[in-house]
Amino acid sequence: MMIIAGLGNPGSQYSGNRHNIGFMAVDAIAERNGFSSWSAKFKGLIAEGSLAGEKVLLIKPQTFMNLSGESVGEAMRFYKLSTDDLVVIYDELDLMPGKARIKTGGGSGGHNGIKSIDAHCGKDYRRLRLGIGHPGTKERVHSHVLGDFAKVDAEWLEPMLAALAENAALLVRGEDSQLMNKLALSTGGGSAPQPAPAAKPAPKAKSHIHKARDRGQKKMPESGPMADMLKKMFGQKKD
Repeated sequence: MMIIAGLGNPGSQYSGNRHNIGFMAVDAIAERNGFSSWSAKFKGLIAEGSLAGEKVLLIKPQTFMNLSGESVGEAMRFYKLSTDDLVVIYDELDLMPGKARIKTGGGSGGHNGIKSIDAHCGKDYRRLRLGIGHPGTKERVHSHVLGDFAKVDAEWLEPMLAALAENAALLVRGEDSQLMNKLALSTGGGSAPQPAPAAKPAPKAKSHIHKARDRGQKKMPESGPMADMLKKMFGQKKD
């Protein structure tokens, strides 16, 4: 069994926030892959289903971001799971919008939801970071993450979430590089296979006229019966 946790803040006033991209991601996975309806459990909302032949629990902690670990930790203890069975999806300031990265373990990068999960669950879980960009200065970070995505962001956000939902089985199977390629391609930032160099065109076939001209350029015989006949045809006298 695996738990995929998407981080965010509960409440309609936060639903469109950049900080809630984790919630958006697991919502997309649930909808695309026929998971159960969301229900309240483990201080969060959960949806159950299967991906790649494995049972998967999606969870959206309802404890507010800074206490996300309470919810995820409770679910992990209930099912007797380890950090090997956990994937957390969340927003990343230090990635450009539309970029994604995945890794196992590491630091929190100042993300309070990750700090909480580290404290309650351990650090060696897989972290799928979805870029929301940095506002430029530290003073603007709070309003940036708690601000809603702009309308123009839909151009990369919707394709990326759709690609994540469609390829969520890769996440469960641990095929991280393949998943990253799918997400990059969805937003136009991938390195799609380069087409093979075009073959040099075959030499253009000569027309019948050109072939005839080539034949006409052959050297005429200067002596003998054929030479005599040709000279008569073209009005030349024999020497």
